[in-house]
Amino acid sequence: MEESDSGKEKKKMDIKMLVSIIPPATSERKSKILLEKRVRARRRDNVKKGECKINPKLASTLNISDYMDLIVAGKKRLVLKVILLDSVPENEVWCNLEELREQGIADNSIVTIRRSMRRQV
Repeated sequence: MEESDSGKEKKKMDIKMLVSIIPPATSERKSKILLEKRVRARRRDNVKKGECKINPKLASTLNISDYMDLIVAGKKRLVLKVILLDSVPENEVWCNLEELREQGIADNSIVTIRRSMRRQV
């Protein structure tokens, strides 16, 4: 009987070694790429019409390079050219004063931004 007990222990040890080699499921998760983010839209008069200024860190997080969509409550949508500026806070987007006023978007409104798949003509 002692021989069979030592065989079971050896088999158990082999299984434990195998399990230690297999990485846990959470270690294989890749960093989640954000597709869109909710930020504050601020009116600024020093921004040209059709353009917006955003923080470079926010742009790299959302993979925005040249154009972005600015969506307000799923009803109003603007396609704007992106200008990267370090002085813009990460949770804000600076847009043209007149353009936001024409679209009926108030200062400090919460908007959703994402990379634009189409370009403004």
